[in-house]
Amino acid sequence: MIDLLQNCTKKDIFKILLQCIEYSFLKIIYSLKMSDINVLKNTVKSTVIKEMSEMGHEQIVFCYDKPTGLKAIIAIHDTTLGPALGGTRIWDYATEEEALQDALRLSRGMTFKNAISGLNLGGGKAVIIGDASKIKSEAFFRRFGQFIDSLGGKYITAEDVNMTTEDIENIAKETKHVTGMPQEKGGSGDPSPVTAYGVYMGMKAAAKHAFGSDRLAGKKIAVQGVGHVGSYLVDYLVKEKAEIYITDIFEEKLNAVAQKTGATIVSSDVYSLDVDIYAPCALGATINDESINKLQCRVIAGAANNQLADEKKHGEILRKKGVVYAPDFVINAGGVTNCYAEFTGKNNSDEVYSLTRNIYDTTLNILKKADQDGITPHEAALELALKRISNASKVKENY
Repeated sequence: MIDLLQNCTKKDIFKILLQCIEYSFLKIIYSLKMSDINVLKNTVKSTVIKEMSEMGHEQIVFCYDKPTGLKAIIAIHDTTLGPALGGTRIWDYATEEEALQDALRLSRGMTFKNAISGLNLGGGKAVIIGDASKIKSEAFFRRFGQFIDSLGGKYITAEDVNMTTEDIENIAKETKHVTGMPQEKGGSGDPSPVTAYGVYMGMKAAAKHAFGSDRLAGKKIAVQGVGHVGSYLVDYLVKEKAEIYITDIFEEKLNAVAQKTGATIVSSDVYSLDVDIYAPCALGATINDESINKLQCRVIAGAANNQLADEKKHGEILRKKGVVYAPDFVINAGGVTNCYAEFTGKNNSDEVYSLTRNIYDTTLNILKKADQDGITPHEAALELALKRISNASKVKENY
């Protein structure tokens, strides 16, 4: 057993963790010697706990339910400013390790997003492992709701990738710690339109910083991902009379948006396009070692979370290339602002859009600060977010 554990890969460790959940710890522990148990504890600590420590997380919850097939991870990063709010996404991850990494990065991003947006919220995120087209059911989401409820309000969920307001309704049957309920039931509804509006505001601010004007008419803009948020963003760009190029892994979405808006479908490498603005609105880490040297754009402003595969390295490369990067956790905060309004009982659409409009000024200030201090926009935004959290930590304990 010792030899087995010592030779385990990270993937093997996560399989062991899931087996512990499914078959119970006792069945495994009774079969081990005390020395073997210590090896297991140290091996797990060297992976999950180490990564939590490095990224500053407070808690990771592994959720498994055999009857419904639910496999989920809830990551709570920081609750200094309040309960951790962040959406739940469903994705068919290749490995449990990949799912955990996504949950860790996304929850950390939510902490900074909520902090810099002035919201009294901490950062958290949940990921559900599986094919969204196959695993959904009322029982599935109700069971997930029970896991959320067991945290006693420390984590509040909302809609994210491959989730709908109907899914949120089913979660809400088991817990009150959920936002994004349908408007007809007193909720704030789908946060995607507000998220898109915030990205649009951030994009205009970044354009003003790069080109001297925030007018997008005639600007060539590539939108990568035309799902919930991306499609609404395209609508705003159409009104601005921008020249729009779109790409997505789902052909039906592409065709529908192209037919509705007249946008040009791109089948070639989107990173190599000669455009003014690149808007990543799908999954994260699209700005990486492979793509960064292909970029022809002057501005990057999109809705995707964690766009920089390596925040420091790739942020610095963009700075040296003269590419204006609007930090993702700054400009995609419209959705969480919408959810916060529902959470606080101030569910007023006009007020939400007014608050989201502030993303324009926030983005401009961050870009100016980055230039003045000789740092990347990501570093400038992070500095402001961490300062707010640090100040709050002096006067209150975590949630």
